[in-house]
Amino acid sequence: GAESTRPGAELIDADEEWARLEPILGPLLDEHRHATLRPRFSVDTYHPENARRAIALGVDAINDVSGLTASAMIELAGESGKEFVAMHNLGVPADPRRILPPDRDPGDAVEAWLEERLDEWQRLGLDLGRIVFDPGIGFGKNPLQSLTLLRDMRRFQRFGLRCLVGHSRKSFMHRFATADNGERDLFTIGASLDLTEQGVDILRVHNVAAHVAAYRGWAHLR
Repeated sequence: GAESTRPGAELIDADEEWARLEPILGPLLDEHRHATLRPRFSVDTYHPENARRAIALGVDAINDVSGLTASAMIELAGESGKEFVAMHNLGVPADPRRILPPDRDPGDAVEAWLEERLDEWQRLGLDLGRIVFDPGIGFGKNPLQSLTLLRDMRRFQRFGLRCLVGHSRKSFMHRFATADNGERDLFTIGASLDLTEQGVDILRVHNVAAHVAAYRGWAHLR
């Protein structure tokens, strides 16, 4: 990804995003194109033209933080054969002043959004097996709402989509951990093991090595 979506981040246009992304993405794909164990590449963008450019270069997936709502992005998802991540949000970049109503269950609100999106995707003939759902931790949710979502990710399994959670080092953790990345990594790993137990399919994290080590211990004891 070439554009920050953290709270208060400055928006950039599609041309600036691609100018930042392409010089790194092209060589990375070339370097690994013929690898025996080739990593899979995902690009974060909500600009359909950049998603199309990235797919042309050979990426495997597009992470659309705007929720796969734009008609051009939906069309690309249908014709490309690639995987698309669709994230719930109330605006990108995240705005702490714009959150779900505090008196509403955040899981109910996200479910209602997902049901609406599913109806639209099915009406347009998208292959739901290629769509990954992201509840958008920290996007339009206060810290307690984010924590509530993380506690009950099982509820979204009934929709039949794979689920991705991007909770790593998110700002909502300031209520539960210090700003130090080391402490936030420990908080993240603790949450990740619970999310694994809940059946979440994909965890998007910063400290991969620490997660692998923790997962090995957790998995062997299970």
